[in-house]
Amino acid sequence: MSATKLEQYRGRLNPSQVAEGINAATRNAFRLVEDARLLLDKGRFPTAASLAVLAIEESGKASILRHLSVAQSNEEVKDCWDHYRSHTKKNVMGALFDELARGARKLDDFLTVFGEGADYPRLLDQVKQIGFYTDCLGKTHWSEPAAVVDEKLARRLVATAEFLARPKEVSLKEIDLWVKHLGPVWNKDPGWMRKALENWYEDMQRHGLVPDGPNAMRTFIREGIGAKEPES
Repeated sequence: MSATKLEQYRGRLNPSQVAEGINAATRNAFRLVEDARLLLDKGRFPTAASLAVLAIEESGKASILRHLSVAQSNEEVKDCWDHYRSHTKKNVMGALFDELARGARKLDDFLTVFGEGADYPRLLDQVKQIGFYTDCLGKTHWSEPAAVVDEKLARRLVATAEFLARPKEVSLKEIDLWVKHLGPVWNKDPGWMRKALENWYEDMQRHGLVPDGPNAMRTFIREGIGAKEPES
């Protein structure tokens, strides 16, 4: 393998390349979470937890690549690649079930997990490291994976990873529609972005890419998870 093939790309991507990248990450996330489940069933809780975090990180690449597809400037492109290769930027949705337990239901309720001051991504990255390695922590306390990561934590992380890493192919048309609707309003007025998300999902329905019926994105944004939008 040549060294040039291992150099990390940091430029723009067209919609086809974005779809390819999302699908590659999704397939790998599913592979990792399947491995995590096998280890969990064998009682290998620390390694199962660490692999679950890796699966969550791979799943998190999809949203970053979507952002890259509508990036407006070279600086924004650079930031997207920095986030793509940052563990803590990719694992933010690992807090999904915790946020649900706190009452999060609508899109805006989950925005805090993406904030710069959010602790959960850093803690999740630490759990991943602790699940693989020994370390000296606190006041010379020696940490061993089997003594730190228990079954309850491992099962919660694997369940989160299984939810996020469900295999679903993204088509070129889906990304084209994403760029069409989100590109003009990205990082502008939040209300415009919410409306663009609703319009994008509606367009996806017209093209048979998501189920017919109520606009699930509109329901998530306006009413929240578990709410039912009346049939139009």
